[in-house]
Amino acid sequence: MLFNTDWLMRLFEDFTGMPENDVSVHSVETDSRKAAEKSLFVPLVGEKFDGHDYIKQAFDNGAIATFWKKGKPLPNFLPADFPVFFVEDTLLAMQQLAKAYRDKVDPVVIGITGSNGKTTTKDLVSAVVWQKYNTHFTNGNFNNHIGLPLTILSMDPKTEVLVLEMGMNHSGEIATLTKIAEPDYGIITNIGEAHIEYLGSREGIARAKLEILQGLKHDGIFIFNGDEPLLQMQTYAQETITCGFHEDNDIVIHDVSVEAQQTVFRLGADETYRIPLLGEHHCQNAAYAITVGKKLGLQHHEIQRAFDEMKLTGMRFEMLKGKNGSIIINDAYNASPSSMRASIEVVKQLKPYAVKVLVLGDMFELGSDAEQWHRQMADSITEPISAVLTYGHDAQYIASAMNSGQTGITCEHFASKEELLKNLQTYLRPEALILFKASRGMNFETMVNEVLEVTNLTE
Repeated sequence: MLFNTDWLMRLFEDFTGMPENDVSVHSVETDSRKAAEKSLFVPLVGEKFDGHDYIKQAFDNGAIATFWKKGKPLPNFLPADFPVFFVEDTLLAMQQLAKAYRDKVDPVVIGITGSNGKTTTKDLVSAVVWQKYNTHFTNGNFNNHIGLPLTILSMDPKTEVLVLEMGMNHSGEIATLTKIAEPDYGIITNIGEAHIEYLGSREGIARAKLEILQGLKHDGIFIFNGDEPLLQMQTYAQETITCGFHEDNDIVIHDVSVEAQQTVFRLGADETYRIPLLGEHHCQNAAYAITVGKKLGLQHHEIQRAFDEMKLTGMRFEMLKGKNGSIIINDAYNASPSSMRASIEVVKQLKPYAVKVLVLGDMFELGSDAEQWHRQMADSITEPISAVLTYGHDAQYIASAMNSGQTGITCEHFASKEELLKNLQTYLRPEALILFKASRGMNFETMVNEVLEVTNLTE
């Protein structure tokens, strides 16, 4: 049970249909198709749909109460004692409910945002605090104005630590999320170029990410990338901890070694960690998790055990077995210039592959400078990269810049995924390492699936 109708009545005073006995609510649902006994149904309204139209399906699937927009007629089939809470806006009411439930459970809340790495950081932080605390965390991409409230409203009442990923496209969105969550710890992983189409500049992106401080508790702790000048140049009301590679950070990362299936690094003078992720940029994500873990009383051996046992969200630099003994890296969940450069650098560092192939697609939401950002990617593509295959409207500029630069690296652009896959077959051999990287909307996982063997190297 999450809560009961008596508690709801105190939060939302305009209601009808209360049963004689108090009713327990076991879940909050927005999808009427989901079978969910004893659920509160929240009928969301969009441009092309109205959840109120599906109340019968929700009722048949177990809903025992509902929010309802004021002024909309109630259907006749609902029992007279069925609890209906009248609200001005069902989404806003769900957000208000999530905040109230967060206060009711009162866990330690860790809020995570950033241009890149926030999901990986969420996975790392969750794995660490799970070692000692009853932990609930964002599942999949439930990190927006709908997903975050649903994440909060799905946590067990005995949750001790709540880890929330906060995503955004426009200014003001992180402010909404952080005011619902009221984090005790706020983390900004980095400032990249994602969503620059809407925010205008990296400075605009930094301001949008810093909205997380609007909900951070006055005695909370702000943990951020100390190597990022846009974050360094400001003063903050809350306690701060900086993590990075420069010696003036509070937490300094040293001696990074990228190995076959892990990255090893050192923090401070004498602590060495191993993480099941490839690339020095992931050391920074791990440093955030280590910092939070230590603040919450975990020891070095507990944190390392968390890294050894952790499960990662899919399509983020997954190393998989490809056909004919090749190795496929599925990094197709999302892409920005900074994350694509980081992935390319990892591929360049990995040994002992004789053939290294990049399959690159469009990076979205870069606005009028999209061509420039894609062309600049060619600067990162140097030996030992063997070949580059591109697909997508803007990815053609990567190929164009590569071919005009006379790098000696084979580079070809394809009009279809089918043509690209046909060409890729010649590279599927034991000594080959093949990276797939593009924004989520390019659906590169469809190509990944065509070149995979079944076994995942990380399993």
